[in-house]
Amino acid sequence: MALELRQQLKLAQKLVMTPQLRQAIRLLQLNRLELSNALQAELEENPALEEDLSHNEAADLGQGLSSTSENLEPGREDDFTEKVAISDNLSEVNWEDYANNFDSNFSFAHEVPAADAPSQFDFISQKPGLSAYLQWQLAHAELDDKEWDIALFIIGNLNRYGFLEVNLEEVMAQIDCSHDEAEYILEVIQDLDPPGIAARDVTESLLLQLDRLGLADSLAAEIVRNHLPLLETRNYKALMRATGHKKSEITRAIDCITRELTPYPGLPYAEENTNYIVPDVYVRKIDGEYIIRLNDDDLPQLKLSSRYQELLNDKGLQKESRQYIHDKMKNAEWFIRSLHQRQRTIYKVMESLLKFQYEFFEHGPGHLKPLILRDVAEDIEMHESTISRVTSNKYVHTPQGIYELKYFFSTAIPRDGGEALASESIRNTILKMIQEEDRSKPLSDNAIAEMLAKQNIQIARRTVAKYREQLKILPVKHRRHSR
Repeated sequence: MALELRQQLKLAQKLVMTPQLRQAIRLLQLNRLELSNALQAELEENPALEEDLSHNEAADLGQGLSSTSENLEPGREDDFTEKVAISDNLSEVNWEDYANNFDSNFSFAHEVPAADAPSQFDFISQKPGLSAYLQWQLAHAELDDKEWDIALFIIGNLNRYGFLEVNLEEVMAQIDCSHDEAEYILEVIQDLDPPGIAARDVTESLLLQLDRLGLADSLAAEIVRNHLPLLETRNYKALMRATGHKKSEITRAIDCITRELTPYPGLPYAEENTNYIVPDVYVRKIDGEYIIRLNDDDLPQLKLSSRYQELLNDKGLQKESRQYIHDKMKNAEWFIRSLHQRQRTIYKVMESLLKFQYEFFEHGPGHLKPLILRDVAEDIEMHESTISRVTSNKYVHTPQGIYELKYFFSTAIPRDGGEALASESIRNTILKMIQEEDRSKPLSDNAIAEMLAKQNIQIARRTVAKYREQLKILPVKHRRHSR
């Protein structure tokens, strides 16, 4: 068959993703913090978009974000591209109110700070981590330059748990030092705070901590040194046979290990940033009725630039300049419209979730009902992909706590002669059972399955084990405590 070039006409239908549609979809899947950054970026990029700094709270919805149920009524479809002339003049500021009064007779040399005055350490921009803490302690040790190199290399090879990830041979090869020098510096670091630091494994870390407590020759040290697997499984009988001690002595030794020691001494000093959750939606019960409010706090109120609107009406404006301003104004209008479409969609989804999961908002996670994306999509007449974007990585503050919107969707577990339960509700039931169990005789997965069967919840033992692992609960042998 010969290859040839040919022209032909073809009629087809396809979905074209316009830039405006892509922008609306992108804004829809942003959470509260990401939305704030997107607004600031758009303000910096588009000069036709401005922040409304006026104090007129009765401004039209097209000039700023609104989160009240009245403005976000599902039946309303306002045109947010409508241009409304707003004054750009800022109110007169009396700068005398913000003036700094300086007293020439004031002297810091004779000033005594107040007892509750903040320390200079309160303004440190970065939290000191484990490495900085150890180096600060080593500053008081009398180390020469080579010993400092060895110490810094060892500290630099501690993981987040405080364990040394290299052996002494690697230290010797990298620093070109003797075995005695490397071992000496390692012992110096292991004498620092926190106890158990720079150990090679959990056993050595626990032994270092016991030695710091003066218990190097105790029964607890013997258990850690020789019988750690038996300690992990709480096998008291095997420990009694292996050590020759009574059960009461074994119990006291294990209590000392679990209460006084930590298996990961470096973890409290891990340099990890805490990610705070900012709710996207608030659901509050006021006078017996649940009120939905979108979280627009601290978000800039946007409006079209009145200056650019005036320039657009200028007859003497050049064609290129007019086209530039027209494009920027159009983009700004679409951005504001997309924002309000986002807010309206989130409100509708939350309203539907409140309707489906009303018992949860009243009584808690144990009353969560089975729900899938299709249910909400059909209820508010939107596509499932839209519901998925709205509920991903967004959180709601409820009377029961803060939950991700995805939390309210759960598969159904059928019950004979009863209403199906959500899998999340069953997980919550398993959690309560384990929290209320007898620690000396903890519930096995099979026992939990039998107890659930008595409540007309028929699930297999392996399903109980799966839910328990999802709850990050240890197996029965690791939960057993002796009285």
